[in-house]
Amino acid sequence: MPRYNYPTIVVTGVGAVTPIGNTAQDYWNGMMNSANGAGPITRFDAEKFDTRFACEVKHYDPLLHINKKETQRMDLFTQFAISASAMAVEDSGIDFEKVNKERAGVIIGSGIGGMWTYHHQQQNLYERDGNPDRISPFFVPMLISDIAAGHVAIRYGLKGPNYATVSACATSSHSIADALMIMQRGDADIMLVGGSEAVVCPMGIGGFNSMKALSTRNDDPMSASRPFDLGRDGFVMGEGSGVMVIETLEHAMNRGAEKIYGVLAGIGLTDDAFHITQPAPGGEGAVRSMKLCIQDADLTPGDIDYINAHGTSTQFNDKNESAAIKTVFGDHAHSMAISSTKSMTGHLLGAAGAIEAIATVLAIKHSMVPPTINYTTPDPDCDLNYVPNVPIAKPIKAAISNTFGFGGHNASICFKAFEG
Repeated sequence: MPRYNYPTIVVTGVGAVTPIGNTAQDYWNGMMNSANGAGPITRFDAEKFDTRFACEVKHYDPLLHINKKETQRMDLFTQFAISASAMAVEDSGIDFEKVNKERAGVIIGSGIGGMWTYHHQQQNLYERDGNPDRISPFFVPMLISDIAAGHVAIRYGLKGPNYATVSACATSSHSIADALMIMQRGDADIMLVGGSEAVVCPMGIGGFNSMKALSTRNDDPMSASRPFDLGRDGFVMGEGSGVMVIETLEHAMNRGAEKIYGVLAGIGLTDDAFHITQPAPGGEGAVRSMKLCIQDADLTPGDIDYINAHGTSTQFNDKNESAAIKTVFGDHAHSMAISSTKSMTGHLLGAAGAIEAIATVLAIKHSMVPPTINYTTPDPDCDLNYVPNVPIAKPIKAAISNTFGFGGHNASICFKAFEG
């Protein structure tokens, strides 16, 4: 039984800007068509870099949601977040003029924040021989990770809890988890939650290259993101944003919400306390986060039908995440569907949890499991059903989305089908 008489929290709107689609519907269609977001880097000249490709957002037009003057005062990650938020709000049908705005909040995280802004301002400083007279007064507001949540709150006049989470690749899963806890304790009725990232830039690519974390498959970028495959050689950088509207079921019913994608049922948050970048052996921290998540959702391991895996396409993560799943689920691990949508979108770092949570609730809603593309050669250490290359039809009553970040952060989020 649940430990407390918490309100039911439901997902009523989704918005996404991703490398395989600039709306949530296009993103879903892309996953159902095994789309591939990888290609040569166009945002800067990457000729001298070890990795010269990424999963960039394509044909993005910020002017669909933001006026031109405002875009000049926002980093790209903030623009992505505002677009995703606007689409999530529209999808939900919410009219914020008819709700108590003091009980409506925003948590939108970013793992790194305005890295492009820092790049341009630092370049400006160098070009002026260290003279700071051309540093923009908007530099700091454009740089800081919390500014996206601030802009979204200002846009809609939302005066409830508002901040950003920062926990590397677990960032936006933590934003979802925090919002759930805030609503469970009764401090908000409705929240916009998610994450945004835009670090396909020289220091972003160069920094992860120096760690040997990125794939260097420059001769075939579209096959580079290959989670759980024996030939994987690192992750592929992605960019974009995902935002969900979540609210208490009572609030959704009272306002006549037309869509309920699913129930945000449980969370599990842990840390490895092992290494700044490598996962603990056997995915020990991930084991605990999944167990806590299942317990929090008042479920058993056998109730989980699908896992949207962290699945980064790195040697360490994929092996240890697979081991963790087998530890938690035992024989059931081999009958579940497991997939990594990073095979299609690349790794969006702080936005990964948000777009993958959206993928998870859409999988539940449509009874379809997105695939792990580029899966051609099984790895003996990764011996589960990773839904290779094409989606499959499968009823899903409960699913988990995993994200794990540098620093040892582990976040597992459970969604259930809405049966109202």
